[in-house]
Amino acid sequence: MEFLIDSAREDLPPEELRRRLISLSTLVEVTRDLAGEIDLEKILASIAREACRGIGCERATVFQYEEDSKELVSKAFNALEIPEIRIKLSQGITGHVARTRKLANITDPANDSRWNGTFDDQTGFQTESILAVPILSPDESRLLGVLEMLNKHGGPFDAYDEALIQAFAQHAAVAFHRARLIYEVRRRSAMEMSLNVAREIQRSFMPNHLPEIPGYEVATWWFPNEAVGGDYCDVISLSDSRTALIIADVSGHGLGPSLIMASVRAGLRALLLDHSAPEILLGLLGHSMADDLRDGRFITMVLAALDPKKHNVEFANAGHSPAIHYDASEKQFRSLDATGMPLGVLDRPEYPQGPPIYLECGDLVVLCTDGIVEAMDEREEQFGLERLQQMIGQHAESPIDQLVKKIGREVEAHFVGENPPDDLTILAIRRNK
Repeated sequence: MEFLIDSAREDLPPEELRRRLISLSTLVEVTRDLAGEIDLEKILASIAREACRGIGCERATVFQYEEDSKELVSKAFNALEIPEIRIKLSQGITGHVARTRKLANITDPANDSRWNGTFDDQTGFQTESILAVPILSPDESRLLGVLEMLNKHGGPFDAYDEALIQAFAQHAAVAFHRARLIYEVRRRSAMEMSLNVAREIQRSFMPNHLPEIPGYEVATWWFPNEAVGGDYCDVISLSDSRTALIIADVSGHGLGPSLIMASVRAGLRALLLDHSAPEILLGLLGHSMADDLRDGRFITMVLAALDPKKHNVEFANAGHSPAIHYDASEKQFRSLDATGMPLGVLDRPEYPQGPPIYLECGDLVVLCTDGIVEAMDEREEQFGLERLQQMIGQHAESPIDQLVKKIGREVEAHFVGENPPDDLTILAIRRNK
């Protein structure tokens, strides 16, 4: 910038001095636009327009470098006959400037070995001189684009023009860099808003008030992952005096799985008005959710129906982690394994019921999502099913709400960091009488 100002003070012919003063005024104009405008397209258009006016040439183009395609793409220009120009780094003088990150001042492009006349052929434009400079990040570590001038009026581009175009390129670099920062801030804000919505949706999945079941006590425990997963658990009183126990997990994290689980919850509650047999419910639910799970997502779920009068539990398991039955008198564990594939894998799934379970006084049924058994410590050792069963056995006589909290705290102590790699959800029920 000092060179430009000093050059304007030199003892120059009046016409040249006037040209240089105009060029400085255009640079000031771009500086003003850059300070007051955050829209990238408007800033780049200002740079192309004012650079062309300041240097005095036929055409100016600002190219942005696309890292994904490895191409330069025209983002701002004047007098361009085609909607867009895309240039590979291996293509032409402009690509050479981007690749070498060095300014090029070419007085006779057609006789230059790097020349590519494709765009002149397409538009009928005749390129007679080129001045191009790379646009680099403020620390010069990243290529952001190229600023290119064509056909200076009245002669070749000179050293003053080279200094001026580099000043304009620095303004373009600031615009690109600021646009990237604004984009990141907005993207993160949108992501955070999406996650907040997902958290609220997921929080609504978890029952605030559990129904009273004669002769039984029931409790849930939930530790959400920051990224928001798709865990869901529910305890629902049915019209035939039975109680539905549900735990499920949608693959993935974020708003999408939460919305899918909201649909699952609504559909399941509607189906429970007419059906209570787990195998029928899961089959109908799987069929109704088939279209919502076309993108490769799936849902694992355990659906159990407790009859508190007969003290038996019927269940079906759609590819979920095994539920656990603890026989208090024998101090033995039984796994309630999967009886079918996860929802979304098959168009017309079938879920036969597993063998019914009879609950003696003191017996427990514990359902959990896979985040519990798969939680890893710093040695990459999983919490595991065996450790979970040990915790259940050790605290089987504790109040049920204390049991799930003790298991949860033990899992929290096991995984690395403050945030679990997945949601952690437990649902437990015990016969007391």
